[in-house]
Amino acid sequence: MTEMIKTEVLHKLWEGGFIPAHPLALHEDLTIDEESHRRLTRYYISCGVDGIAIGVHTTQFEIRDPAYNYYEKVLEITLDEINRSTTNPSFIKVAGICGATSQAIKEARIAKKLGYDFGLLSMGGLHSFSEKELIERTQAVAKEIPVFGFYLQPSVGGRIFSYDFWEQFCNTENVYAIKTAPFNRYFTLDVVRAICNSGRNNEIALYTGNDDNIVVDLLTPYTIINSNHPVQKRFAGGLLGHYAIWTKRSVELFHKIKEGLKNSNLDYEEMLSTAVEITDMNAAIFDAANQFQGSISGIHEVLRRQGLLKGIWCLNPKEKLSEGQAGEIDRVISQYQKWTDDDYVKEFIKKDDNHSLKK
Repeated sequence: MTEMIKTEVLHKLWEGGFIPAHPLALHEDLTIDEESHRRLTRYYISCGVDGIAIGVHTTQFEIRDPAYNYYEKVLEITLDEINRSTTNPSFIKVAGICGATSQAIKEARIAKKLGYDFGLLSMGGLHSFSEKELIERTQAVAKEIPVFGFYLQPSVGGRIFSYDFWEQFCNTENVYAIKTAPFNRYFTLDVVRAICNSGRNNEIALYTGNDDNIVVDLLTPYTIINSNHPVQKRFAGGLLGHYAIWTKRSVELFHKIKEGLKNSNLDYEEMLSTAVEITDMNAAIFDAANQFQGSISGIHEVLRRQGLLKGIWCLNPKEKLSEGQAGEIDRVISQYQKWTDDDYVKEFIKKDDNHSLKK
C-alpha cells in the first residue's frame, strides 16, 4: 500500500528523520492561540526538522474532549502553516490517533483528508482491550492511513505489551514505523526483535521516543538472528517531546550522530557523556522526579521563557509544574547552556516579527 505515501516522504522516514512532537499554544482562557501556534511551527521548520507530529501526547490528548473539540482544528492550523513555511517534498507530517476503534478510524480519516502522511497510533487508555482487539484496531486504521506505531510508557497512560503483540503489529500491512517510548530497555528490545524477525523488517523504521535514552538509542546497533541469518537494525530517527524545545541544538546533535555513524568517526566517550547531559535535562523538563506529572508543562515553561509561548496553560487543570520543577529547569539550563538555543530563538523571533510586519 505504498501508493498511499509519497516516495520522498517514505525514503526520508526510512533514512531517519528528526520529528518534534508539537505542543499546543493556548490563551489563558484555553482557546487556541493560533498566532503563537503558527510561530512555533515556523520555529521548528526554521531549525531544520524533517517533520512534525501533532495531535500527540505533547499536544495534549484533551484536544479530543467534547468540551474543546480541538483535534481537527489543531491539525488543520498546523498543516496549513507547514505548507506555507516549507516546500520540502520529503517533509514528514504525522497526526496522532487515539481512542477506541471507531474514534481511531474517524481521526485517521480526518488526518488523511487534511493531507497527513502517517497516523501515530497510540494504544494509551485502552486497558479494556485485549492485545488481539488492539491488533484488529491497528489493521482497521491501517486501511485508512499509513501507520506509525507507538509504544507509550505506562506512566502517562500506556501499557506493557508482549513480544507476540509486536510481532503481529509488524506483520500488519501499511505499518511503516514504530516509535518506542516505554522508557525501558527490555520493552524496547521486544520491538526491535519483532521488527527484525518480521518479513517486513526492511519496510519498518525504528524511531526513538525514549526521552530518557535519546542519544544512546541513536548510537546503538542491534543484530538479531532471524532463521540463522543476522538482521541489523538501528534507530533511524526520533519522534520526541524533547525535540520540541532547544530544537536548533537538538537538530545539530542529531546530524552530528547520523554523520558520525555514516563516516565511522564518532567519539563515543564524548557521545556517552553527552547522552548523560541530555537525559539530565530531560529529567527536569519531563518531571521524572514526580512520575512525569509536569512533562507537558515543563515543555511549555521552556518555550514561555524563550518567548515562543505566552503561558504554560494546559487543557487539563492537573497538568502544571510540580513543586521544585522550575528550580530543576533553572539548574539544567545553567549547567548545560551549550544544549540550549536561546540566542537562536531571539534572532528567530526578531526576524519572524519583521517578516510579519511586512505582510
